[in-house]
Amino acid sequence: MRNIPAGSTHEHRLLVTTELAIDHLGREDARVLATPHLVWQLELAAREAITPYLDDDEDSVGTEVNLRHLAATPLGMSVLFRARVDSVEGRRVRYTVEASDERELVATGTHERFVVNIARFISRLAVKREGA
Repeated sequence: MRNIPAGSTHEHRLLVTTELAIDHLGREDARVLATPHLVWQLELAAREAITPYLDDDEDSVGTEVNLRHLAATPLGMSVLFRARVDSVEGRRVRYTVEASDERELVATGTHERFVVNIARFISRLAVKREGA
């Protein structure tokens, strides 16, 4: 792992489609970006902010999410997901994350990821499976 600079960022935009929207309210005009998909996209933004600094045998896994989902985003609107590295302590990386649709801030929070060696991670999973 190379030095991950504080302030590193990534952002990407995504259109809210039926695959990303809740449907449990029972009406098509009530469908909005689901919170689990919001979290997933913010985690992806955070991962991408540090990927250029990782070695080929490394990746990162999410270890903490603290998020406020502030506003609903309806089908057909796009959302901009942003992550910024706040600090790095060894292999632990802390971020500020936020998402905005075309009108307003829809989520804000913090996220933490841990850089892992992929082979070691897979090995630990195998041991866990054997003991189950």
